[in-house]
Amino acid sequence: MQKKAVILANGSFPTHKIPLNELKSSKYIVCCDGAINKLDEAGIEPFAIVGDLDSLNPEMKWKYRDIIHHFANQDSNDLTKAINWCLENKFSQVIIVGATGQRDDHMIGNVFLLPQYAKKIRVRMLTNYGCFTPLLRSKNFDSYTRQQVSIFSPNSETLISTANLRYALTEQKLELMNQGTLNESMGDSFRIEFEGGPLIIYQEY
Repeated sequence: MQKKAVILANGSFPTHKIPLNELKSSKYIVCCDGAINKLDEAGIEPFAIVGDLDSLNPEMKWKYRDIIHHFANQDSNDLTKAINWCLENKFSQVIIVGATGQRDDHMIGNVFLLPQYAKKIRVRMLTNYGCFTPLLRSKNFDSYTRQQVSIFSPNSETLISTANLRYALTEQKLELMNQGTLNESMGDSFRIEFEGGPLIIYQEY
C-alpha cells in the first residue's frame, strides 16, 4: 500500500482548490518549520514539523513539541529535510505545496531540486496555477485540449521528442531554459520521450 505525504513549504499558502484540497484531505501533512504558522492559522493539524527550527517561534515550538523533528544541518534547505524525513518514515509518494511565491530564488531552487527528489521518491509540486512533475524516463501525461505545457531540460544535451503537443519536438535539444516553454496539448493526453535527462514538465490546471 502506498503511503502519501503532503509537504507544506514556507512559501505562499495555497489558495487554489487543487493544492488546498490535497492539504485539507491529507492525514500526513509534513510541515517545513516556518510554514506551521500559516497552517495553524488555517486550522489544519500537521502530522510532523521538520526543519532547522530557525523560523519557528516559541509558541509554536511549545504547542507542537511532540511532533517536531529538528535537523540542524545547514547544507540542505527545509524542503529537502522534509523529503528525507518522509523517506526515513517509509512514505512512497509526496505532494509538495506552498513551495512558490514570496522568495523567487527559493521558488526556482525548489523547482530544480525536483529531479533529485524523484531519484528517491515519487514527487510532484502543486502551485496555485499548475503542477511541476520531474521526469527520469519517458512518460504519457493525462491532459486536456489547449492545456498549457512547458518542458524544462536542465541537461542541454538531452534529446527530446513529443507527441500530441502543438509545437512538436523530434530528437531536439533545449539548449536554453526557455526553449521548451509555452507549448500546448492537442487532446486528452500527450507523450514526452527522451534519453538521459532529467526533465521537468509543467502543466497548468
